[in-house]
Order: sequence, then structure tokens, then C-alpha cells
Amino acid sequence: MSVVVIGVFDGVHKGHQDVLARAKALAGDEKVIALTFDPHPASIFAPDRAPALLTILTDRIELLKIHNADQVAVIKFTPEFATMSPEDFVKKILIDQLGATKVVVGKNFTYGYKAAGNVTTLAAHTEFETIALDLTPNDAEIVSSTRIRKLIASGDVEKARELLTRPHRLDGIVVHGEKRGREIGYPTANLGDLDHQSIPSDGIYAGWLTVGIDRWPAAISIGTNPTFAGVRGRQVEAYALDQTDLDLYSKRATIEFGWRLRDTLTFDGLEPLLVQMAKDCAKARELTEL
Repeated sequence: MSVVVIGVFDGVHKGHQDVLARAKALAGDEKVIALTFDPHPASIFAPDRAPALLTILTDRIELLKIHNADQVAVIKFTPEFATMSPEDFVKKILIDQLGATKVVVGKNFTYGYKAAGNVTTLAAHTEFETIALDLTPNDAEIVSSTRIRKLIASGDVEKARELLTRPHRLDGIVVHGEKRGREIGYPTANLGDLDHQSIPSDGIYAGWLTVGIDRWPAAISIGTNPTFAGVRGRQVEAYALDQTDLDLYSKRATIEFGWRLRDTLTFDGLEPLLVQMAKDCAKARELTEL
């Protein structure tokens, strides 16, 4: 027997956390199952408008468990699944597979082929109790994945951190870059494999770089390094402060964004760039030591 909470839960932000906490309070001795979907449904219905993601699936599962989900059920959202009738979704997924005694959704929840099912049709089922939550706060600002994506796209990682309750992060593989940072004394981990993730706007940030069990304070750069000609495309790279002998190539890494320090600037040569980089690292060191 279980309380099933349904949603995409991208980011597992403050709003999602509140829903999960309310589900936990309703559950009593029953387990809370978070039912989520991968990939994002929009990637099937409107691929050209599919949002950049706040969390990759493994992070989303981990965060859901941290925030009161006893189990996480992931449905692969395919064109075939999108044609499932509302009745089959309830019978095959909620009842037969998950053993739902309570189902917690937002009041605007829809399900099944062409979104034919809604809170009213869900509540008509007597096999479980339907709890439809009004997710619009009475006296606080609305927290949504869409809003957080916009904040990150504009570089406002501080406000995004507040709404997520943690720093926004990117997960990828360390790839070979221009190797210019190593030549000038600031070797960086250049992150690749970032498709479909929400990348902040170009600029310099303070945060952290994690590889395996190691987590270092870092100065982070996003952009095309306009001071140097011939740089290939946009890059996301992090310099682990005071670490000059790391060999991270091909390793999976995470970059977390704590603060935006400044916009990307074009410098008149290497010397003024190095002066500014020293200032950036000093500020990043100060912020990450708080």
C-alpha cells in the first residue's frame, strides 16, 4: 500500500519538496512513492520546445529520496506510453504496479492520451483517495521549474539556489579543451556531455567542482574566452582553487554554481586577464569558505 505522488519533478525545488512533505504527512505507516517520467514529456509532444533540464535523472532520483520519497518509480515517456488511455494508466500503473491507496497531484494534473484524464476523473476512482493540491502559494512567490530555468539562463544562480535549496549543478565528463588554462597556471576541467542541461549565461562564477569523493572550491567560466582568437565554441570549465596537478580527463564531474562574479570580458592581452583571474579566484575563495 502506498501514497503515490506524480510529477516530472525537474529540479526537486522548494515547491516539489513541499508536496513530498505533505505526502509524507498523509502516508502514516505507508510508503511514499514518487512517480516521475523520463525523458521530459515535452520532448515527445513538442521536441523543439522541450526545456533544458535542471537535474539529470540520477540526481532527480537521489533528491526525491532525500526529500521524503521512500521509493521512486520512473516511467520511460515514449510515444507509445503517450497513447495510453487514462483508464489504463490508473489500472496498470497506479493500482496494479504501485498499489496506490492515496494519489497526490496538483489540481491542474492531467494524464492519459491527449490529456483526457484530469483530477475529476481521477477522483472518480474508488480504489484510492485522490488528493489534489493547490500549488499556488497564498503569501509567497510561485516556485516552478520554468521560473528557475529562466533565472539560470539569465545567470541569477543565487536566486536559483534559494528556490532549489541547493546550488544548481551540471553533470558531465571532463574533456580536452584548449589547454590554455594549464599554460597560464590555471588548469581547468572542461565539462562535456551537457546536452539538455540548463547552462547558466556566459560569465564567471564561484562554486564547487566535484569528482568522485573530492569536492573543491572553484572559479567557473562559461563562454568563448573572447580574449583569445580561435577558441572553439562555448565552454563550461572550472578551476579547482589552488589545485594544479589534477588529472581529471574522462572522469565524470559535477560543477555547482554558488555565485555569479561578473560578465565575460574581452581583455587587451594576457597580463590584464591574469590580474582579473587572480581577483576572481580570490573572490571565489572568499565566498566558498563562508
